[in-house]
Amino acid sequence: MMRVLVAYASERGGTAEIAEWVGAELRRTGAEADVRPAGEVTTLDGYDAVVVGGALYAGRWHREARRFVRHHAGALAQRPVWLFSSGPLDHTAEEKEIAPVRGVAKFAHRVGARGHATFGGRLDPGAKGFMASKVAKQSAGDYRDRDHVAEWAAGIARELQQVTA
Repeated sequence: MMRVLVAYASERGGTAEIAEWVGAELRRTGAEADVRPAGEVTTLDGYDAVVVGGALYAGRWHREARRFVRHHAGALAQRPVWLFSSGPLDHTAEEKEIAPVRGVAKFAHRVGARGHATFGGRLDPGAKGFMASKVAKQSAGDYRDRDHVAEWAAGIARELQQVTA
């Protein structure tokens, strides 16, 4: 059985929930999946593959996701890795594939990631913080598509099954 780490960096919980959906789909397909905040992971020992997700803020991946990939780059390069981003506060992620932002693309190249997906984000109407509350006035809502996330995670599971076959 493949053991997969799903590490995430989330400010308001939306990306954490996407990570849980990824973990649930991986478990459904037979993998052992641990879903953990990226800042709490100290080693990748014991994991056969890794999925790293981070929320996008002003075109940048969450600081903890960036820190995680930089810190574990050597270990990530030695196992299958996938990355995801969450953030567009509209339906564009459902309508078309969105390329990773420049910084995430560099991380993907650095660790040899097998894939990346951008999923819609979530922002509550009562979001706290100057910028979040300002954005919430125009774009509040939940733009995440659970089926899209599950489909992407199922693709990861298929690739992992080929690796172990």
